[in-house]
Amino acid sequence: MNRRTVPSILSRLPVDPYVLALLATVGLAALLPVSGTAATFAGGASTGAVGLLFFLYGARLSTREVADGLRHWRLHVTVLACTFVLFPLLGLAARGLVPFVLTPQLYSGLLFLCLVPSTVQSSIAFTSIARGNVPAAICAGSFSSLVGIVVTPLLAALLIGGGTAGFSADSLFKIVAQLLLPFLAGQLLRRWVAGFLTRHRKVLGLVDRGSVLLVVYTAFSEGMVTGIWHQVTPARLGALLAVEAVLLAAMLAASWYGAKRLGFVREDRVAIQFAGSKKSLAAGLPMATVLFGAHASLAVLPLMLFHQMQLMVCAVLAKRRADDPESPDGEPLAAGPISGPVARTRFPTTVGE
Repeated sequence: MNRRTVPSILSRLPVDPYVLALLATVGLAALLPVSGTAATFAGGASTGAVGLLFFLYGARLSTREVADGLRHWRLHVTVLACTFVLFPLLGLAARGLVPFVLTPQLYSGLLFLCLVPSTVQSSIAFTSIARGNVPAAICAGSFSSLVGIVVTPLLAALLIGGGTAGFSADSLFKIVAQLLLPFLAGQLLRRWVAGFLTRHRKVLGLVDRGSVLLVVYTAFSEGMVTGIWHQVTPARLGALLAVEAVLLAAMLAASWYGAKRLGFVREDRVAIQFAGSKKSLAAGLPMATVLFGAHASLAVLPLMLFHQMQLMVCAVLAKRRADDPESPDGEPLAAGPISGPVARTRFPTTVGE
């Protein structure tokens, strides 16, 4: 292997560049955590960033697209069942790994991971690569994000309440004030701000990413100041990665073969598999800061690791499905590539999903 081969190989690795930025932010928080007055200021800025993120989520979600997607309700119900029923059941089953494999704090983060809504952008990207039903993937991801605004905090309060998160009436108030109200405000003002958001999409994308970085820096700084990272050892991190690999493999298999058993055609099964097996980092990070408070750093760690793992595995899987000459049932694939606006759109697998 010569020197030119190494960069070539690295460039082909499906590593999300923004995940590298997230890791750099974690490193910065470890070296230079904020405390005292600076921590108070950073916490206020983080709270404002979370509200801004969910306002933009609401303003970008087209109610017309949601209404059109209702016509394919069986597919969306299947994706929602994978995201908010099967995933949480597997998360609850992992409770038996405490304390021998996972610490209680890491388990709470793993369970929270199982409650987060699905992705949008990466689901579309992988479905397109695998020659699946792209419009269905768009609607399925949008539905999951919309439902997750309400369902994820409620499931967290039900399944994690009384544990590390310490849910209370104050926590529920924060959920409504920081997540739900900004989202509803975005929906109500969409008529007037949609054009502005479209014209400044690139700038607002930087705002999204910068807000998430601020949330991560604040959460991990607080974890460093309180000494929470002394509870995590390399062996525990390795065990967490192994558990998440099993979780991802189980969901990929369940979503694919379950959809086949339900009678979905091959293109729909592709959309169900990629939308039903992944979790949104962009939605999960802000929610974790509201739900977990001082314990947010450990709560988001499993989600960050799972995010990168799902991108790498699904990138390989999507390419493999695209190369299949026909479906497992012997059904010929679509005669040609997807046409229309969707086919001309580039769907990057960013941190937003």
